[in-house]
Formats: sequence, structure tokens, C-alpha cells
Amino acid sequence: MTKSHQSFDAVVVGAGFAGLYMLHRLRKLGLSVRVFEAGNGVGGTWYWNRYPGARCDIESMQYSYQFSDELAQEWSWSERYSAQPEILRYANHVADRFGLRKDIQFNTAVASAHFDNETNGWDVGTSDGAHFSARFLIMATGCLSTTNLPQIKGRESFAGASYHTGRWPHEGVDFSGKRVGIIGTGSSAVQSIPIIARQAKQLFVFQRTPTYSIPAHNGPLDREEERRIKTDYHSMRARAAQTAFDIDGVFRETPALSVSEEERQRIYEEHWGVGGLTYLGAFGDLITDAKANETAQDFIRRKIRELVKDPIVAEALMPDHAVGTKRLCVDTGYYETFNCPNVTLVNLERTPIEEIVPSGIRTSDRLYELDAIVYATGFDAMTGTLNRIDIRGSGGVALKKEWAAGPRTYLGIATAGFPNLFMIAAGPGSPAVLSNMIPSIEQHVNFISDIIGHMGERQLARVEATPGAQEAWVAHVNEVAASTLYPSTNSWYVGANVPGKPRIFMPYIGGYPVYVQKCSEVAAKNYEGFALSAGN
Repeated sequence: MTKSHQSFDAVVVGAGFAGLYMLHRLRKLGLSVRVFEAGNGVGGTWYWNRYPGARCDIESMQYSYQFSDELAQEWSWSERYSAQPEILRYANHVADRFGLRKDIQFNTAVASAHFDNETNGWDVGTSDGAHFSARFLIMATGCLSTTNLPQIKGRESFAGASYHTGRWPHEGVDFSGKRVGIIGTGSSAVQSIPIIARQAKQLFVFQRTPTYSIPAHNGPLDREEERRIKTDYHSMRARAAQTAFDIDGVFRETPALSVSEEERQRIYEEHWGVGGLTYLGAFGDLITDAKANETAQDFIRRKIRELVKDPIVAEALMPDHAVGTKRLCVDTGYYETFNCPNVTLVNLERTPIEEIVPSGIRTSDRLYELDAIVYATGFDAMTGTLNRIDIRGSGGVALKKEWAAGPRTYLGIATAGFPNLFMIAAGPGSPAVLSNMIPSIEQHVNFISDIIGHMGERQLARVEATPGAQEAWVAHVNEVAASTLYPSTNSWYVGANVPGKPRIFMPYIGGYPVYVQKCSEVAAKNYEGFALSAGN
């Protein structure tokens, strides 16, 4: 084991919302902590994602920490759905208010982490060649932190400027008078396309897979509504915790086909009018009944036809998959933007990209000459950042190799063979990526803090998921996923279908309250499913 320069009780990787709260909780336990952050500031996702229109898809009053009543009361949001700059200011306020910066080392990426059986601790190597030892290693690396660039022939040959929405220049980009191509129509594209279209001379949207998007109906936050919520914040949080996505809103249990067509359309109109992710709460069986889901699809397609003037463009913008099987997008004027004369939709299903050349993008039918290309191509989700770090467990086995046939975890928090290693809201098998992320983060952090505190009380040195508990959880998660409309070919699945190594569904579709109840049961039974010991 390489000699370490410094030793800590815990090392946390990442200074986003997960890392900040984890640091706060560990310090309350009296532990020494070092947080390593690759960027030069806090905020995680909201530090890196600065693309035009970047905004949260959860309402501001709900996308915020719950652990401090004083923090909840003193902070005031300006909009119903907060934009990236305001969310980043909030993260910085939290870091300053709780004095967290002194334990964060910025501009430092973690390159390796090897478990030592003799010391029951981790040797953590950083990008500058330094090494640190820690009893606990906590990955607060996030679900969506490692960018994904498409493998398109000639990508590096482009002579103009190239940008990825997940690594946007901090000084911003001016597209005035330029011909811009954007590849992708996921969440970041849905948010940025209307903004870029206002600047660019010409915007070409290269779409492979159409997406469902629901209007945000964003605007200034009503101060009377803010006052009402803050008067009884706990009730709103309690209501949210009983929904599948931990979002306070109307979530009906009524089956879609149990009501008349007229009533069904009225309810969909009501949810469309409210906007946001609670569209999926219109009926209780939209994710489990294909016929019910078709009614939700048809309603959105009708809305697209109403919003987009050109019927050919409107048809090209209509998804053909079940609504909700990818996280819904929330937009401000997305579909309407395709009515602008300077915006062209390029349907890659009909004319796929063949290559990128110095002057632009060539599809099967023509060359689009461009001054800039924006890659809105998403992330190597969930496991991407973890796989980029050389993480080796108790037997020297690499986590990447252990997960080669698909990631396997217990509760999405720990994985067998990797003692004293925890994952926050990034572990496959948790409800993280399909939920309101900050409450999910807090739930994970609280659970991890409690188990570490429990170990301290009993003077235990080592904890890891048991293989049996892990296999049972993987089977359970896949069983729950199989009861939904998520197809086995959907991108939410990870890894190959190898006999004896079933794929694990990335988010836990059983729903947030079910998952939290399971974690509560595990804690109540002396952390059942975890092997806790005094070590070697």
C-alpha cells in the first residue's frame, strides 16, 4: 500500500448536493473528512451544466434541502422552476452557511481507490499524484456527471466550435449570426433549443429519438404561495414522500380506462395545465398498463399537432415509445420553436448522420454547413464516473470488472466485496434518477450516516453488503422492473443479459416510499443484509 500523506476517517468524492450534505453529517458524527472535487467550486451538476436555458425540472420549493428548518426558511427562490445560476448560488450559500469549504479540496479528481485488508481502509490516489488513507470511501459522484460524446466518424475534424451541454464554458457562448447544429433532443436540448434559436442565424436540430416534453408554465414564484408553503413546509415534504417520485402534486390512483373518454381528457388537460413531471400522476396505471399509457401518449401527440404548424415536422417530433419510460422533459416553448423560420428539424431516422467534416455535418442526403456544433448527447449515466476511477475491493478485484455484466448493488448503496464503500444516489437499484434528487440524496446520506454511527457505537471497523442480500435485491429490482412498461432494450437497463448475471434496472421503479420503507426495515433489523465486523 502506497504511503499516504494524510489520513481521514472518510473521503467523499464530489462536492455537489450529495457531497455537501454527506460532509455536514459526517462532521456531526465527529469524523475527520476530506472532500475531493474535480471542479473549482461546489454545485456538482449545477456547476458543470451551464448551457442556455439550464433549469431544474422540479419546482424550486421542493428541489431543496430538508435537513435544516432555518435554511428552508431563510432562502427565497425567484422562480417556480429555478435556473442554473440560482441553484448554484444556493449550493454556494449552503457551503458558506455551514462552513463546509475548509474540508473540500477543489481542482482535484480521484484517480484510484484501493481497499487494504490489513488496515480495513482505503488508499485514495488523486490526479496530482498524492495519496490519502481513509476508513470510509463515499462516492457522491452523481448519476449524470460523466459526459457522453457520440462516436461519429470525423468528429474531431470539425473546424468550428464544439460544445457539450454538460461541460459548457463558464463565460457563456454567443451564437449570434451563426449557423448552429445541435445533436440530441433530450432534456438539455429541450431546454437549450428555444434559447439558441433566438440567437442563431440558423439552427439545425439533429434528432434521432423524439422525446415527450411537458410545459413548465414557469414564472416568478408567487410570494403568497411561498409564504403558505413555509408556514407548513413539513406537511408538503410529508405528502411528497408518499408519492412514487417524491414530488408533492396530484397523483391519482384511478386507472385510466376506468373513466369516460371525456373525463380522461379533462384530467389530462388539468395535468398539462399544471405542467411538469406530475403529468404521470394523471392516472395510477400509466407505467404498468400499455392501454392506459397509450391514452397518455395520444394526448401529448395531439398537443404537438396543435403547437407545431408544419404537420410533417409535428409527426417527426412525436415519440413512439411509452410515455414515462424515459424521464419526462419539462420545457418552455420547445415545440413552438419549430415554427420559427430559422429552425430546421433533421430527422435522423430518415437521413442518418454519415460523418462530421470540417465544414459541418453530412447526413445521407446532404451537407449541413455549420459554424458551431452542440452535443446534447447526455451522460455515461449512473456507472460512468465510478468506472473511470480505478476502484479495487478487498480481493483486489476492480469494480469495473465486477460490474462487467451489469452493476450489482444492495439498495443501490453498497456492493459486495467492497467494504466501507458507499454510493449516494448514483448506485444502480435506487430510485435516484427518476425521483426528486435532493430528498433522495438526503435519504441516502442519512442511511449511510446512521450505519457509520452504528459502527462507531459498537466499535466496528468494517461493513459491506452480503452476497446473498445483494443477489436478492438485484432479483427484486428486476422483478419490479419487469412489471412495468420498461422494455428490456430500453436504455435504463445496464449490461449484457448474461446467464447467472441478470441485468439490474438502474432506478428502482417500485417507487420512493417503498424504497424508503425497505431501508427503514433494514436499519431496524440491525442493518440486515450488511456484514458488520471488527475487521482483520
